[in-house]
Amino acid sequence: MNKIAIVTGASKGIGLEISKKLNEMNFNVIGIARNFSNTNYDHPLFTKFHFDLLLINEYEDKLKTLKNSKELNILVNCAGTGLFGLHEELKFNEINKMLTLNFVSPILLTKLFLRDLKNNKGYIFNISSVTALQDSPLASAYSASKAGLTQFGNCIFSEGRKNGLKVINIHPDITSSSFYDSTWFQEESDDKESFLECEEVANTIEFILKQKESTIITNITIKPQKHRIKKKKF
Repeated sequence: MNKIAIVTGASKGIGLEISKKLNEMNFNVIGIARNFSNTNYDHPLFTKFHFDLLLINEYEDKLKTLKNSKELNILVNCAGTGLFGLHEELKFNEINKMLTLNFVSPILLTKLFLRDLKNNKGYIFNISSVTALQDSPLASAYSASKAGLTQFGNCIFSEGRKNGLKVINIHPDITSSSFYDSTWFQEESDDKESFLECEEVANTIEFILKQKESTIITNITIKPQKHRIKKKKF
């Protein structure tokens, strides 16, 4: 029987490309997302699981069918959102949603599936951000949420490594995706060397999975050759 991977944020962007890559590697992928209506991807090994990760009080009830699996081998915490701007000008409710999705949700999901992953000597991939590793003006709360996710991953690896658990924090720089649709800036689309493609992040997971089990890459950063963004015109 094929091993199982759970991927959050699987309806688009990095999460969808990771799901495709894992399908190529013969993993059964359970993709979690709030809305798959615009996801034009079907695969015999891809299951769409509709769930809003902001509903943290419903995790144990709605996700219990995914627990206690002898085949669960991978959890990818990919769902996330970003707010960018002067911190005092951000909306209170939007900050709360971002912190819940980026930081609280991965911690709770990891708690739900950790015993299975330990038993199966599995992998947890946290899709963090390069902003977790540096001062990020106009992204203070977003940067903090990703830095917290990275530190959580580091701690869980130290806690579970004796059981064979592998935890990898991936820190992509600016990536061409819908993530930036609601921001005031975007990648410099005229220069292919100034941004990453979602497929390149997915390829990183394939690279890590192909290492021998006793070699663990705990943190990896991916950057484009150049650092260029452009301000949107409104």
